[in-house]
Amino acid sequence: MNYIFTSPSLDDLIRLLKAWRFWVSGALVGAVIGSVFYFISPPPYRARATINVDFNMEQSWPQETDRQQFYYLEREARKLVEIAWSDDVMNQISTEFALPVEDLRGGKLMLSQPAEAGWHFYADDPAAKTASAIASAWADTFFIRAQSEVDLGNVDPFVKLDVTQSADLPVERSISLGIYLLAGSISFLTLAVFAILFTKQKEQ
Repeated sequence: MNYIFTSPSLDDLIRLLKAWRFWVSGALVGAVIGSVFYFISPPPYRARATINVDFNMEQSWPQETDRQQFYYLEREARKLVEIAWSDDVMNQISTEFALPVEDLRGGKLMLSQPAEAGWHFYADDPAAKTASAIASAWADTFFIRAQSEVDLGNVDPFVKLDVTQSADLPVERSISLGIYLLAGSISFLTLAVFAILFTKQKEQ
């Protein structure tokens, strides 16, 4: 008789906890399965370019309160984020690499949490060189566009931008092999535990 809808008993749980060989072997099997998935269908490469953003709040608001400085930082950061994802910037990247803007905004490009200091511009692609080229182009295009907005006064003139890394970018897989191994182990063990606890035959 199948007891799939029967809750496991205390004896069932104790038996599982004692079955250390099962846990070890299951974790190894799951890790192997995860590694197979990783090498058969690897995640895309991810490149990172960096631009340093200095809001110079002590010069913009020398006599103001911390609260006013906070709103200043939020406002100027939001302006720069809008520039990074603006149609002008996206269309230029789209034209240069023959990629739809929808794909760029839909996950191919990622911007780190904007704040003062380094802003990281990430790009994913199956080819490492392409990922690096896209990330570099995005950072450089953003810098040119943002600097022009600073010069025009649309962004606070005290904001200073510096391209700190747009060449020879670090490139790695967007998801590491370790994550695949861990996910494979956890998934296999979870399925195995449910199979043992909820589908085993009960002795009369």
